[in-house]
Amino acid sequence: MKIATYAFAFGLGLAGMVAGAEAQQKITINIASSHPTANIWVWAMKNVFQPEVDRLLKERGNKYAVTWREAYGGTLYKFTDTRAAVSDGIADIGMVGTVWEGAAMPLQNVTYFTPFATDNHELLIDIFDKLTATVPELKKGWDANNMVYLSSLITDSYDIYANFPVARLEDLQNRRINAPGTSANWLQGTGSTPVDGALTTYYTNIQTGVTQGALSFASGIQPTRVYEVAPHLTRVGIGAMYFGGVAANKSFFGKLPKEVQDVVLEAGRTTSKRHGQYVTERSTAALTEMKAAGLKVAELPEAEKARWVKTLPNIVEPWLKANGEPAKVVLKAYFAELRARGVKPLRNWDEGL
Repeated sequence: MKIATYAFAFGLGLAGMVAGAEAQQKITINIASSHPTANIWVWAMKNVFQPEVDRLLKERGNKYAVTWREAYGGTLYKFTDTRAAVSDGIADIGMVGTVWEGAAMPLQNVTYFTPFATDNHELLIDIFDKLTATVPELKKGWDANNMVYLSSLITDSYDIYANFPVARLEDLQNRRINAPGTSANWLQGTGSTPVDGALTTYYTNIQTGVTQGALSFASGIQPTRVYEVAPHLTRVGIGAMYFGGVAANKSFFGKLPKEVQDVVLEAGRTTSKRHGQYVTERSTAALTEMKAAGLKVAELPEAEKARWVKTLPNIVEPWLKANGEPAKVVLKAYFAELRARGVKPLRNWDEGL
């Protein structure tokens, strides 16, 4: 009789566990990027964001569990389509490179029009997480494109990688330098010719003589081995850049249970912070590895850097004219945050606003 009673009780307990397991709601999330997970902009999506969402959901009652469908490395969309892929719902959550979206999301590109502001990429993440949450003009850029902003993406500081040394500005005259997109503006007044390109094209461009160098950052140059054909690094300190963000499709996000929405947003903030730390780790290690492989590193003399900054025309002015009052608001807010954190930009691009 006791055995039968025990068996009955055990059966009820097992049934309860099964019922509890069945009650857990499964949510499928398609997460994607145009770059592989080894890339600095994607690493934290795979290694921080996804596990953090899983951890928080389990910690908060385990009522929901995510089934992740990963499409990293450009298997779902390429770098030219990051905004459209998330905006159109091809991906539920994805990497969005606003640097490639000058027409659709121009205000997010403020750092590319204000070089020599700061080389502190972790600070830049803090600033843009805050600005995107508090400056309506920036938030609207995501809302208007049917996206919910989750975390910031940045680069470490841009410098010159070339097959020749640079000790003064005159060394750049009549040189062809890869400078993608808006970064071409940074070469105005140097006598060099900017050539469009991407991390994936620099090696071949320099090797074949199409260009003789590139404006880029350590964490991007090292894995693509560009230093093999551009063995001279001149530390210029053009600055860290805000590159874009990880975002969710707004329509998809709106259908998630409130508890899951809260977890996704919190995981996004954690991802921002860890992304910044990872870029610090990766850029430091990259320089060590490249120097060990023969990269020659030199600092551009301060006097020459000052000449460069002074020589630049007012490259932010066309951006301000094209985007009106919202651009002024964003620029002023960005530089106010820099100064509030003790940063002294080498040029006051907000002067006169």
